[in-house]
Amino acid sequence: MRLSKVSRILATLAAAAMATLGLTAVQAAPASAAVRNVCYTTSQAGPFASYAVQAAAIWNNRTNNINMAQCGSNLVISYTTGGGSYAQRTSLGNGRVVIDTIQAQQYSPLRIMTHEIGHILGLPDNYNGNCAILMSGGSAGTSCTNSNPSTAEAARVDTLFGFAPLSATGAEVFTGSWPASATTPAQH
Repeated sequence: MRLSKVSRILATLAAAAMATLGLTAVQAAPASAAVRNVCYTTSQAGPFASYAVQAAAIWNNRTNNINMAQCGSNLVISYTTGGGSYAQRTSLGNGRVVIDTIQAQQYSPLRIMTHEIGHILGLPDNYNGNCAILMSGGSAGTSCTNSNPSTAEAARVDTLFGFAPLSATGAEVFTGSWPASATTPAQH
């Protein structure tokens, strides 16, 4: 976790403790320094629940303006067999991530999870084949296991959550990040 994020969390906890005691802080933290919570649930994630927890920790460690926690169902993590992994964002920080069990046997499940959560956090696909770019998705190939966003990707999430109204990045469905496998059942 970055030091500035730890400092903000400690300041928030200290302010809450002071408020409980009826005291006020001399100087309040600026509104732009607030960390926004992204509450997710793994109640429907089945075998991918631990990957969701790991992906949330990755985003928490790489960004300053979000705190992903299992505190609600703003982001629902689930899984399917066949049809592809995808993210359905209803607004910034809210939506659904679906992981395809077949793709997770071919590609790194942690990379898939972290990538799809990246869509919920406001990032688009970037099909450049570069493994160092998380949002390149499956275009980086099955051997790519990098599950960390690049510095630029993390900075973009910080910008979106630090300054933009949460409704600024609206509803969108992201599919096709991971090429369909030859073993995927035919779709009708």
